[in-house]
Amino acid sequence: MPAELRRDLDLEEGTELAIRSDGRRLILEPKREVLRRLRRRFADVDDVSLAAELAADRAEEARREAVK
Repeated sequence: MPAELRRDLDLEEGTELAIRSDGRRLILEPKREVLRRLRRRFADVDDVSLAAELAADRAEEARREAVK
């Protein structure tokens, strides 16, 4: 990325960028901004352990199979 553009966007050399597409354009943004947006979006979500939920589901399934 050209230095002038980095300066205009307040990006330092070496800043990690995330890239995505909106179907017509490529969008580059600092990864830190993506993470900040995601953290705000999911701030109200309770802590969830997907591994624990999977283990519980499997234990319940095994219990049902044992009853048969």
